[in-house]
Amino acid sequence: MHCCKKIKAIFCIIALVLFSSSVLAEGNSLRLRSANLTAYEGEYLLNADAEINFSSEIEKAIQKGFAFSFLIEFQLLSPKKYWFDDEVVTTTQQVNLSYHALTRQYIVARNDQQRAYASLDEALEDLSIIQDMKVFQEADVERGERYRAVLLMRLDQKKLPKALRIEGMTSNEWKISSQRFEWTPSLFK
Repeated sequence: MHCCKKIKAIFCIIALVLFSSSVLAEGNSLRLRSANLTAYEGEYLLNADAEINFSSEIEKAIQKGFAFSFLIEFQLLSPKKYWFDDEVVTTTQQVNLSYHALTRQYIVARNDQQRAYASLDEALEDLSIIQDMKVFQEADVERGERYRAVLLMRLDQKKLPKALRIEGMTSNEWKISSQRFEWTPSLFK
């Protein structure tokens, strides 16, 4: 009888821990809302829009000076009817988000550009907009061929600071990723 009470107490504790971690993780979201390709001087540029929300735990980590790297991954595929799709192009861009305590500014670094913002909301707005990202050239695609574009944005687990890396591997709190956003682009207009 005494053993059953201990088992029941252990199950209650486990349920409480699982419930609390799922509630904490609900604060994180990364959702791609739209994406398109535009042709410009022989190259195709990606423009996309995302919605990003962080939990208070991640906001605290940013304010403590931890830098976070996000990966924007684009693929252009040539669909095949009876076999796996052919990968035409894969392009990845890294965007970093950090907080500079001395200047009290949030920094978004993308390619060779770095922008500073007074609030985290402004920095997240910049992070959520993908504008004129070079993804492939016109020479990479053929006229008359159908293609499928795939876009994914995620927190780079490998670039988490060492202090957060172990927790990042075991906790869903640090696994921030968008859905696979797929569309059929209209090329050669």
